[in-house]
Amino acid sequence: MNTIITYFSDLEKRPLERAGFFIAGMVLLWAVEHLVPLIQNQYKKTKLRHAGTNLSFTAIHFVIHTLLAGGIVVIAGHTSSNGFGLVNWVGGSPLITILITCLTLDFFAGWLCHFVEHKIALFWRFHIIHHADNNVDVTTGLRHHPLESVWRGLFFYMGIFAAGAPMYAVLLYQTLLVFITGFTHANISLPKWLDKIISYVLISPNMHKVHHHWKQPYTDSNYGAVFSFWDRLLGTYLELDPSEIKYGLDRYYPNEKDEAFIPLMKRPFQKL
Repeated sequence: MNTIITYFSDLEKRPLERAGFFIAGMVLLWAVEHLVPLIQNQYKKTKLRHAGTNLSFTAIHFVIHTLLAGGIVVIAGHTSSNGFGLVNWVGGSPLITILITCLTLDFFAGWLCHFVEHKIALFWRFHIIHHADNNVDVTTGLRHHPLESVWRGLFFYMGIFAAGAPMYAVLLYQTLLVFITGFTHANISLPKWLDKIISYVLISPNMHKVHHHWKQPYTDSNYGAVFSFWDRLLGTYLELDPSEIKYGLDRYYPNEKDEAFIPLMKRPFQKL
C-alpha cells in the first residue's frame, strides 16, 4: 500500500507518464475492438478519420484538465490542513481513504455531473457533442466540448472538497476513470454473462452503450462513470439488448455531420 501511495502522490508532476496510461489503454482496447466488435460500425470514411475527430476533442480535454490540476492541489491541501471532508472525518487506513475518495469523486464528477448535463438545457447543449457520435468506440470516451471539460473539472473540484481527498487517492481515481471510460465506450463484445456480472459493481460496455442509444428514455439513463450502483440506487438504470441499439441523436444535431470537427465546436452556440 505504501508503494501505491508513494507512486500516485506526485504523479501529477509526471504528465507524460499519466498520458502513457491513457495511450496504452486506448491502443489495447483499439486492438480488442478489431478482434471482437460488439457492433459493425459504419464510419463515414474510415475508423482512423473518425478517431481523428474524437481525439482532437480529447487532446483539448487533457490540456484543460492539466490547467485545472493546480486547483486540485490547492483543494486537496486545504481540506487536509483543515481536517475537512469525509476522509478526515471518518479516518481509517489508506485503503479506506482510497475507497471514500473513489466513491465520492465518482458520485460528483461521474453520476451527478452527467445527470445535470442531461437535465439542464445549457449543459446539454455542450454534451450533445458527445452523444452525436454515430459510431461509439474507444475514442468516443473523452469526446467532450472544451466548455464541457471545464465544468466537468468543477464537479471534480466539488468531489475533492466533499471527500477531503489526498492527492494520491485523487490521482488513483483519475487513472481508474480514464481506463474505465475507454473500456465502457470500446466497441467490444463480452460474453453476456460476464458483462452482466461486471455491471453489478462497475459500468460495463453493454450498460453504457444503452446510454448512447439515440432515443429517450435510454439516452437519459445509466449516467455512471466507474461504479454502476449509483444508477441502480437512484432509479436511472435501464437495460437494452445491444442488437437494438442505434447510436447518435434523433434531433439536435445532424447525424451525417457527426465527424465534422468545426461544426461540432460551433453547435452549442447555435439555436437547437
